[in-house]
Amino acid sequence: MGEVFRKLRTYFITGLLVISPVVVTAWILWKLFRFTDGFLGELIARYTERSIPGLGFIATVVLVLFIGLFASNLLGRRLIGLGEYVLRKIPFVNRLYVGVQQIAGVVFRDKKPLFQKVVAVEFPRKGVYAVAFLTNEITSPFDPEGAEEMVTVFLPTTPNPTSGYLLLLSSKEVHSLPMNVEEGVKFVVSGGAVVPEHWSQRVDILLRRGSDG
Repeated sequence: MGEVFRKLRTYFITGLLVISPVVVTAWILWKLFRFTDGFLGELIARYTERSIPGLGFIATVVLVLFIGLFASNLLGRRLIGLGEYVLRKIPFVNRLYVGVQQIAGVVFRDKKPLFQKVVAVEFPRKGVYAVAFLTNEITSPFDPEGAEEMVTVFLPTTPNPTSGYLLLLSSKEVHSLPMNVEEGVKFVVSGGAVVPEHWSQRVDILLRRGSDG
């Protein structure tokens, strides 16, 4: 009986791991659709006296495309540059605007992936290793000569990888792990339960060698 419950528990957890990303993604897309549809949908309904689901979403997409087209020509770039100059001069607003602009640049423009590779760092103390993601390679701001190589590392929390710590470390303190970013995310979200297949095979080989010895 206990074996049956263990199998059911395993199946249930596996089902959650499969369905959770789908449900969360669908929920975010639905909320985004509702927001964009209501953005211009109510305004259109006032003039047409008809509420057509999805029309506001389509109008928002067309508006964004039109703004992108306008911003791509010389006049548009100059007007947007003037607007940015004004926003950067307003206290508090300038920090908010620059922050959002940088985040948007990372999400929508940068072709380089945000997470470059999976690494291990000693955290929260020596001898204990945490799984993290390398995000950038920089010169040390603490070295006057600028010779020391440093890296920025995002250390996520488990099982919610959207929060965590930003660490600035010497490149010598970072150890690469033999897994890709997707495998690393699965490893973190599952709390170490979902191990890459090549890791499992390596552990099996070591166990067999130990039993033979």
